[in-house]
Amino acid sequence: MKDDPSLPNDYFDALYAASDDPWRFETSDYEQAKYHATLAALPRRRYGRIFEAGCSIGVLTALLASRCDSLLAMDAAAAPLRLARQRLAGNPSVCFRQGRIPENWPDGSFDLVLISELLYYLSPCDVGTVARRAAACLQPGGDVALVHWRPLAEPPFPLTGDAATAAFLAAAPMLLPIHASANAQYRIDILRRPGRACPSKVQPESHGTP
Repeated sequence: MKDDPSLPNDYFDALYAASDDPWRFETSDYEQAKYHATLAALPRRRYGRIFEAGCSIGVLTALLASRCDSLLAMDAAAAPLRLARQRLAGNPSVCFRQGRIPENWPDGSFDLVLISELLYYLSPCDVGTVARRAAACLQPGGDVALVHWRPLAEPPFPLTGDAATAAFLAAAPMLLPIHASANAQYRIDILRRPGRACPSKVQPESHGTP
């Protein structure tokens, strides 16, 4: 496995300086289809508290917000967080924070940790740390959802999506794989901490702005 270091914040700052939406999260049919596949793969209709790492401009965040009581969304870059905050300004259950994982892993426990298109930017060592922190912060019965691009990227990242997912799985043997699906472009893996999940305090799914 390669030992390349995790990509620095400057890499992402440069991308957002060139474009508000460098991966076309708002307009790409591929991204929209992947988001809906991600939501469909989640085994619970509703979660209590969600942590989304690498939220970017908040497109997936907005979809996740209807599936939980509270949502903490984090990104390493300041520029996309400004747009994400604008997108979710009417939803008091969503909180945004600037930071990167694993260094700025949030305190508290979560019912779902979602890491989408992020692990391959990290070194194998950092992926292992992320896996252990994700496992440690999960409530019993809580889930981790990993969604990652599979082909080689240009320029090359420290890991491929497959290698990053394998490193995560190896570092968190206490988590049980409960879903795995893949196509030529991306894979979705969901892992669960053993135990009985606590039901969400808010049972009905919310619609619209409170």
